[in-house]
Amino acid sequence: MTSRTIDYSVWDHIEVSDDEDETHPNIDTPSLFRWRHQARVEKQVAFEEKGEELERNMAECKRRLEEVQYRVKELEQEGKKEGEEERKTALSKAQAEEKKYRKDQRLWEKKMEEHRREEKKMPWNVDTLSKEGFSKSMLNIKPEVTEETEEQKEEKHQTFVDKHKKEIKHFGEGANFLVIMCIDLEVEEVRGANFLVIMCIDLEVEEKHGLMDQVAHQTIVMQFILELAKSLKIDPRGCFREFFQKIKTADQPYQEAFTDELESFKERVRGRAKIRIQKAMEEYEEEERQNRLGPGGLDPVEVYDTLPEVTHTQRHVYTHTHTHIHTHTHTHIHRDTQRETRGLDPHSARGNTHRDTHTDTQRDRTDWGQVDWTLWRSTIHCQR
Repeated sequence: MTSRTIDYSVWDHIEVSDDEDETHPNIDTPSLFRWRHQARVEKQVAFEEKGEELERNMAECKRRLEEVQYRVKELEQEGKKEGEEERKTALSKAQAEEKKYRKDQRLWEKKMEEHRREEKKMPWNVDTLSKEGFSKSMLNIKPEVTEETEEQKEEKHQTFVDKHKKEIKHFGEGANFLVIMCIDLEVEEVRGANFLVIMCIDLEVEEKHGLMDQVAHQTIVMQFILELAKSLKIDPRGCFREFFQKIKTADQPYQEAFTDELESFKERVRGRAKIRIQKAMEEYEEEERQNRLGPGGLDPVEVYDTLPEVTHTQRHVYTHTHTHIHTHTHTHIHRDTQRETRGLDPHSARGNTHRDTHTDTQRDRTDWGQVDWTLWRSTIHCQR
């Protein structure tokens, strides 16, 4: 294996503005370093401008030489024509210019070569030690986050529930947390917890209290795991073991917090279930009320409830009494009509009429004996 020697001579001539650690006490060291740096930069700029000027002059000389060479070639190909003397004169002049530009080109090339040698002899500095290999700029633009509408949130929630309803129910009924691991939990894990909350409310409304307690326990388990994953900044699927480890190691504050949150959650579920039941009852009563409404838009039950209770009794007695009086009067009129039809004089049969009236009166008194006359008189007075 052949060893290759490294040439360190390239590092012998390096110009650094702050290469001296110690300076005279009367000299401001930072100012001295800035002056050296500025002098070096100005010298570098002047040297680069000189090189650019040499390149421009050499390019201009080359362009003119090419033009003269093209003109000489045209004059040589014209041949013998009228004005031969003029052609020869122009050709001689063009050839002289070509010779001159060739000489100038060699001169500019020589100067350019000297400039390159001087550039190699110049000491290196922070700007010439290295050169840029490539340059790439990347601008990370924060994506625009559009706030989801309630309809979009509801649609996403329903899509997630329809996709993983079986797994979430299985977990809510007490299955191991590994069941939920099959779900692609990125941002959907919150929707899974929301579904369990709704499931708890439904069970409480259906009066399935035991199953509601079990699902509520699993809901709080999932919420605690999500909070733990958020604090540890890891995927929820990677921290459920830490949660159960805390529970098993009898971490008293953690267990108390879990129990308090569970009881508080159950109370909120019961309260929400009562509100839902009350709302359903109100909707049912409103539907029944709409069905009872009469043509005038009045509810008979509401009208009946607005009347005083004594008025109902009085109205019942008055109606019964009025009907009885009307029936009795109609009976007498009917008897008089029958007598007139038979040719009998009602006045000549006064005794019979008196007996009939007396009999009817006794019958009426017998029928009305059960009537509260005081209430009847008050009813008549109210009607007047």
